[in-house]
Amino acid sequence: MATGIISVGTHLTGYETVSQLLLALAGIVWLVLAADFVSRRLWNHQRWQSEANTPGALTAVAATTVLGTRLSLLGWHVAATTLLAVAAVVWPVLLVMVMRHWNRRMPGAVFLVCVSTEGLAVLAATLAHAGVGDWPAVAALVCFFLGLLLYPVAFAHFDRAEIWRGSGDQWVMTGALAISTLAGSKLAAWPHWTGIPHTVLRAATVVLLAMNLLSYVILVVAELIRIRPGYSVRRWATVFPLGMTAVAALSTGTTLHVAWLGTLGRALLFVAGAVWVLVVAELVATRRPARPESSPA
Repeated sequence: MATGIISVGTHLTGYETVSQLLLALAGIVWLVLAADFVSRRLWNHQRWQSEANTPGALTAVAATTVLGTRLSLLGWHVAATTLLAVAAVVWPVLLVMVMRHWNRRMPGAVFLVCVSTEGLAVLAATLAHAGVGDWPAVAALVCFFLGLLLYPVAFAHFDRAEIWRGSGDQWVMTGALAISTLAGSKLAAWPHWTGIPHTVLRAATVVLLAMNLLSYVILVVAELIRIRPGYSVRRWATVFPLGMTAVAALSTGTTLHVAWLGTLGRALLFVAGAVWVLVVAELVATRRPARPESSPA
């Protein structure tokens, strides 16, 4: 998810070589994780089911839609449509399993119910803009509003103390708003919707972007007040919202013809890229074997 959205952002800002390298990396990781997902489903069902009951399972859907979106932007619409179909089949199964096991004090991953749903909207809207047909636009609209309904439900189950003590996935709170903004901006740019629907979508996109940026600032302040050093796998859940916020600003700026949003999006993309590099460096450092202590002479 994190690498895929940075690839989308670098594509939108003209860094095509970097974007395609990140896409290749994201594709390799997706294939490895997809193979692991299927193998556990077939040969280790008990473990698969226990993991599928947690919100993190919905990253399978979200990551698939992000990868599909980037492939569509590359012109690989058949592959992107296939990934949309795969995500659409897996999404309701995992969504029901996850929501059946919610409690009242959930980590930031709880917002993945919104992220995965809006991911379907983004990919479908991207395919509609690519000329695949009108049906993806309708499907995107349905997923967009369903994702908006799921956000407050997720927020009601979110442990707000995670904003100050979370180890990374608290950022999904703003990532869900960012991907909703991106979906809204793509739907608002659909040329076949005019009049009231167009006005409503534009207004919803503006409100969502404002909420996205506000929550972004709140989480940055929380990170500065209570610094949480060291590597955690949940920090990848920080990179994704950073990158998604940048892409949301870029897309909204293009749709609404607001130049300063493009400038903001580029700046936020630089931040997201820097954090991606930092998390990769910390990951490598944790995997590096410790040097053996030399014995005293």
